[in-house]
Amino acid sequence: MRKIVSAEEEAKKKKRRQVILGVVLAFIMVASTIGFAIQSNSGIGNSPQGDVSGNEIEYNGFKFVNQNGLWVLGNFVFRYVPQQIPDITSDSGSDIKPASNYQGKPAYVYSEDDEAEIEIAVNLGQIAQRVQKACPEDTICSGDLPVKTCSDNFIIIKESNTSSITQENNCVFIEGQKEELTALADQFLFKILGIR
Repeated sequence: MRKIVSAEEEAKKKKRRQVILGVVLAFIMVASTIGFAIQSNSGIGNSPQGDVSGNEIEYNGFKFVNQNGLWVLGNFVFRYVPQQIPDITSDSGSDIKPASNYQGKPAYVYSEDDEAEIEIAVNLGQIAQRVQKACPEDTICSGDLPVKTCSDNFIIIKESNTSSITQENNCVFIEGQKEELTALADQFLFKILGIR
């Protein structure tokens, strides 16, 4: 039998979970920035897989710098540069909304791939009020995740046999084979930031 919990206690628990998630994301961002600084000062830097070589790449006027195998553009960090990812366009003809759509608002993520989720959370966390895990309605999720719909800023990352990035209302669907989901997450970020 479940214990009866008042609305005030439930609100306190929810607030505590949000604060913990915020602290964890802030720690990841700070730790990765410090790690990049240390690695770049020691002269270590490896180019990721693909046909890109060198420590600096320019694309559409944006300068990416390779630091410890990751590509840095200002405060944003990517695993890939645009030249390494084929441009996936939406079949539905719907445009992906720009980063301003997330400015100062909460963003929710459901992902079947941890690396793609981290890529979105670290980068989108600099724009959105917060980035939080959530569960799409009509989906069974483990844990105590809030259920969200396309009325919220919701990014859903799923495994699929075909690669696509589509937007329906405020839901972005990033779909592809497991090994390409991180690249597709970067592609989505390039699109909303106006890089591609």
